[in-house]
Amino acid sequence: MAQLAYVTTAIVAFFLILLPQSYFSESISSHHPGSYSPTQSDVDLLEFPLNLEYLEAEFFLYGSLGYGLDKVNPGLTQGGPSPIGAKKAHLDHFTRDVITQFAWQEVGHLRAIKSTVKGFPRPLLNLSAESFAEVFDSAFGHPLVPPFDPYANSINYLLASYVIPYVGLTGYVGAAPKLQGPVFKSLVAGLLGVESGQDAVIRALLYERAPEKVQPYGITVAEFTNRISNLRNKLGHGGWKDEGLVVPKYRGAEGKISGNVLAGDEFSLAYGRTPQEILRIIYASGNEHVPGGFYPKGADGHIAKSYLHKA
Repeated sequence: MAQLAYVTTAIVAFFLILLPQSYFSESISSHHPGSYSPTQSDVDLLEFPLNLEYLEAEFFLYGSLGYGLDKVNPGLTQGGPSPIGAKKAHLDHFTRDVITQFAWQEVGHLRAIKSTVKGFPRPLLNLSAESFAEVFDSAFGHPLVPPFDPYANSINYLLASYVIPYVGLTGYVGAAPKLQGPVFKSLVAGLLGVESGQDAVIRALLYERAPEKVQPYGITVAEFTNRISNLRNKLGHGGWKDEGLVVPKYRGAEGKISGNVLAGDEFSLAYGRTPQEILRIIYASGNEHVPGGFYPKGADGHIAKSYLHKA
């Protein structure tokens, strides 16, 4: 037994010698945030996504449970105003189950970010049916009749959900290369993984029904997603970074297929967006200096406020 213990110790020591020093420094840093001083840029880049995380948390909580952060975790709001117009959606059992999971995941995201940076209070969010109706009217270039109601049924709610998580995940993709601290990099990687998963689930559920016509409009699910993606491309002013569920074959994976259950560039890699592009989209104004849309008084945090102050 003593000889076995000696051999085991020797083997472990050998591999420890081979491991690069950077492995130890990053591992230690990742478990002890106080062992390094984050840059202001890292703090700003990690705080900015709170705007989207608040939006997703409230939309998914209200849609599935009928109430939001004020009830499930009021401390996370830091006294910010309650959202406008959010309410429980008429969902089938399966969709409600999925959205409830998303809702609690978003609560976790808020806790994770706020345990790393100070953050800011929940901004005023407009999650009313009228706010979503304006987005869909803009996507189609004319008012839908009757006005689109995200809370009316499962397919409407999934289409409304298509509007939100993807914007956040492109923000994480855009922020990742700019981060310097290992704790911040690790956290953003974890957030990106789950946000991407949420978007993939939403897209898969919609893709299964892509040819189905959304009533009473007589427009297919696929066309709804294409219109929303085109609108986000237009508002973002950042080029082609958004794709619907069915695309021309040359835009599909390897130029071989028109089905597009996951959006990606020519290498099937996720698109990234800058904070400016994201603000242009979530404000529905195409201008990072002009608030509106889901954020009637604008987003919060140093990055968002810097553009509001220049308006």
